[in-house]
Amino acid sequence: MRKTRVLIVDDSAIVRKLLADALSGEDDLEVVGTAPDPFVARDKILTLKPDVLTLDIEMPRMDGLTFLKKLMHYQPMPVVVISSLGQAGCQTTFEAMRLGAVEVLAKPGGPYSVGELRMDLAAKIRAAAAARLRKAPIEPLVKPDPPPPAPILGGSTVIAIGASTGGTEAIQEVLMRLPANCPGIVVTQHIPAVFSLHFANRLNEICPMEVKEARNGDTLATGRVLIAPGNFHMLLRKSASGGLHVSVQDGPRVCYQRPSVDVMFSSVAELMGPRAVGVILTGMGADGARGLLKMKEAGARTIAQDEASCVVFGMPKEAIRMGAADQVTPLTRVPAAILSQLARIAR
Repeated sequence: MRKTRVLIVDDSAIVRKLLADALSGEDDLEVVGTAPDPFVARDKILTLKPDVLTLDIEMPRMDGLTFLKKLMHYQPMPVVVISSLGQAGCQTTFEAMRLGAVEVLAKPGGPYSVGELRMDLAAKIRAAAAARLRKAPIEPLVKPDPPPPAPILGGSTVIAIGASTGGTEAIQEVLMRLPANCPGIVVTQHIPAVFSLHFANRLNEICPMEVKEARNGDTLATGRVLIAPGNFHMLLRKSASGGLHVSVQDGPRVCYQRPSVDVMFSSVAELMGPRAVGVILTGMGADGARGLLKMKEAGARTIAQDEASCVVFGMPKEAIRMGAADQVTPLTRVPAAILSQLARIAR
């Protein structure tokens, strides 16, 4: 089996070694070189022909964003951004995703264990290698016209959305085009800790609904979207009064993920039965497929993103293979599909 060739670009020699060591035991991955800045990286890309690039954002001589723009214009390739957890680092990371980077990983150090780094980095390299690259950057955010109101629903209803690689942009595309009076929405996106807060805040600025990173006990209500925090599972729960809230908790990884889409979907299936809509979007692996099947078996309406519009057709493909999806649709039609399923529930 041909190994995936990886070039590591980071100005820190320590980080370059940490990343290279983390991949050294992977049979299907090979670090073919490292570079301390974009100018050295440019020459090594031409000579070493890597399949995937890991890219630091803050580097000397040329910053990572400028290099990424040039790279995606002249020689597009899958890029995993390695970013710091500060405010500026999170903002530039989401800009890198807009420009064409397909995965993000927090810069190693601090509480990051060697085992976690090895697992997460290898998974993100594999996802990047499987990704469908965009031909042009996503346009800067422009709020669409307000969508028509959602159907009036008697009783509580929940929309559950799960995604991984390519999901930050896909979730944004969906939420921007749902009306402010949508039933409560829970979202699990595979994303590192801290980045999830900035992701939620970014969505809150452009979406008709309130969007926030979930905290344990947060209530779910019409017009509210709760995003699972990085490194924590999020489950739906009912309070004694009959209202809905989320439980945010630690626990073992499920399908190698924390947060896990399967964990969230399974809790929605158990509590909501037919009063739910489940949506599985672009992503590597199988997380969410079994949970979506549980939702369907409980009577929920289920939607999967189609292959052509996915960055990685992994999670939706597995859900479709298992018969978990009632409907398979392009990303641009997912909002309309959700509203259509809500209208069926309203009947």
